[in-house]
Amino acid sequence: MTRMKRRFRMETGLACLSLLVLLATLVWREWIEFAFRVDPDHGNGSVEWFVVGLCAAATVVFGAHARADWKRIQLTN
Repeated sequence: MTRMKRRFRMETGLACLSLLVLLATLVWREWIEFAFRVDPDHGNGSVEWFVVGLCAAATVVFGAHARADWKRIQLTN
């Protein structure tokens, strides 16, 4: 497998993972407290909204990089 294809797959996987975390946080906000057994924001939800924003940004960035790599792969084939 070429380096470009490997990078494309990694970026696509990271985009999917960040989208999954984003959706999980929107659907079940308490998963962070449940998974890590801490309540960093003491119930006000600010950490959850930070995670949503961070994951949304990561999804867009990884998706854009994967799309650019996909276009490069198509041009070389």
